[in-house]
Amino acid sequence: MNKNNLYIFIYASVLVILVAAILSVTATVLKPYQDKNKEIARKLNILHSVDKGWDSNQATSKNDYVEQQYEKYITGSLVVNSKGDSVKGMDAFAIDLEKEYAKPPEERALPVFFCAQNDGSKNIILPLRGKGLWGPIWGYISLQDDFNTIAGAVFDHSDETPGLGAEISTRPFQLQFIGKKLFDDEGHFVSVSVNKSNEPKTEFHSVDAISGGTITSKGLQKMIADCMTLYLPYIESNKNR
Repeated sequence: MNKNNLYIFIYASVLVILVAAILSVTATVLKPYQDKNKEIARKLNILHSVDKGWDSNQATSKNDYVEQQYEKYITGSLVVNSKGDSVKGMDAFAIDLEKEYAKPPEERALPVFFCAQNDGSKNIILPLRGKGLWGPIWGYISLQDDFNTIAGAVFDHSDETPGLGAEISTRPFQLQFIGKKLFDDEGHFVSVSVNKSNEPKTEFHSVDAISGGTITSKGLQKMIADCMTLYLPYIESNKNR
């Protein structure tokens, strides 16, 4: 190797090491901020499912506003297993649903959150995770204290098509779920269907699908049914109390 080539090799190696070091330091410095942003986004989604937190973008400090609203309205949480029994020593907020859903059903830990409204009513908040057209979709459904009637819903995504499947994250679509029920009049679990215009609808168990977003709509329908099924032992043991 001649001197010119050696110089180029050394220069390139030093440059690569320097850039890698800078990126590593930057990632380390930024990680606490990124983790905090994820925490605030999750708390805001939980709040939105119970119709709270909508003024966060107008607050002087969004993070402080969300933290205050969360502390005020989200009064507790617990973790349940596949039998609906409470699991001690686990933090519901720290649970990663993606990791839990990769486990066999009998090994999953399922978070539950509780909300106390200003009028004294209470909501039970259950997280969701599923698959849309292009990637994961997720959200939260809140129930009235009958453990049947939906009080609110919020959904989000990472890769759905703008103007089509991405509409699951819009307020008009989500508002359709309020007042829908998980169980029919005989007490059978039927969930909520997301129906196209040519599909039959029922008053308490269906909403309108997104025009042009059929696959995402049906993915969301499956997500609700699958996730609520996991919670059925817990719901069934509480809804008639």
